[in-house]
Amino acid sequence: MKEDKKTGEQLKQSIEESYELAKTAYTQFGVNTDKAIRAALDIPVSVQCWQGDDVTGFEGSVGSGGGILATGNYPGRARNADELRADAQFAFSLIPGKKRFNLHTLYAETGGKKVSRDELEPEHFKTWMSWSKKKKIPLDFNPSFFAHPMANTGYTLSSDDKRIRDFWIRHCKASRKIASAIGANQGSPCVNNIWVPDGSKDTPADRLSPRQRLRDALDETIEIKYEAKTITDAVESKLFGIGSEAYVVGSHEFYMGYASARQIKLCLDSGHFHPTEALADKISAALLFIPGLLIHFSRGLRWDSDHVAIYSDELRDTCREIARAKCFNRIDIALDFFDASINRIAAWTIGTRSLRKGLLEALLEPTKMLTDAEKAGKNHERLAIMEELKTLPFSAVWDKLCFDAEVPSGINWLYKVDQYEKDVLNKRK
Repeated sequence: MKEDKKTGEQLKQSIEESYELAKTAYTQFGVNTDKAIRAALDIPVSVQCWQGDDVTGFEGSVGSGGGILATGNYPGRARNADELRADAQFAFSLIPGKKRFNLHTLYAETGGKKVSRDELEPEHFKTWMSWSKKKKIPLDFNPSFFAHPMANTGYTLSSDDKRIRDFWIRHCKASRKIASAIGANQGSPCVNNIWVPDGSKDTPADRLSPRQRLRDALDETIEIKYEAKTITDAVESKLFGIGSEAYVVGSHEFYMGYASARQIKLCLDSGHFHPTEALADKISAALLFIPGLLIHFSRGLRWDSDHVAIYSDELRDTCREIARAKCFNRIDIALDFFDASINRIAAWTIGTRSLRKGLLEALLEPTKMLTDAEKAGKNHERLAIMEELKTLPFSAVWDKLCFDAEVPSGINWLYKVDQYEKDVLNKRK
């Protein structure tokens, strides 16, 4: 495969000509493609920092732990915050639309000093905040309940050891304080997502007590109120994990109930459910009872393996459901995968571009035409339209979106990644 060597003017003409034909095709279904492109570019996508360094962070700890495992040894992993930021900026130059950057507490910059996770302060993220403001890339945040000696029992906020439990409560409080400071700095709420890996490898005799402790610990962590314009709290469920195959304290039912009772956002991760469950089906049900959702797009392969998100049926269905419900204002959209077996910048680019494709396709759907047919009892018409939409010239609209966003269209971004690998990544030891 060779790089497209067309001149800028030739490429522009080719994209514009194809787009005009596509625009006409979509017009037959009452779809304004110009409007859909603008809307798709305007939706913020929170890109996970941990893809760039294999969830290693800057604490000096060895291995991830706590159900987190990045596999592979592709060369070029970011070794410090400056490299991580540089890699992210390069990836962002290949990805269309608004971006955010999602941090964990283990990415604190402490100037070489050992700072306990329960003693972290906003000052340990001041360089991140400065970078965020300069690059106009808002930040999101997560407490880190893994890869730590106090997580070795497999239980953190739900531990029956008060010393362990209190440590993680202090850590979670510190994270919320940091997230609020980040939100104040950037002038928009920082999403602070709470996920704990607590659970049992084999069948427990007591499922209730850990959940009672988790509920009470969460209550204590969120009792401090911050301004809504600085922080959005979310809680994330999981079906099972490495070392918690039989029982996870923070199950979907637990967090659905907790988010509803405490009126905070619920995080739905596409890899955290049974393979036969449809994430798209959960959105409208959950939104009836909670203020909003955080959705993590990932890809589970046989298990919650956090493979790179792709333009899959599941991703497309989830994006369509968000668009059909007109709830972009109530849903924060993020990515959560980490693959150390491939070029990490390519992973970021593939996953985020795939998600943006899903959002664009969803916004190109003639939803009113479909619902009108449905209301009229013409389900054959609804099905026929859905089938015809599958063969519309979507790729031409996607190329136009990339061109408007001044990022490479088609596969041309891949050659830039190859060059960056030669010039930068391969020089890292």
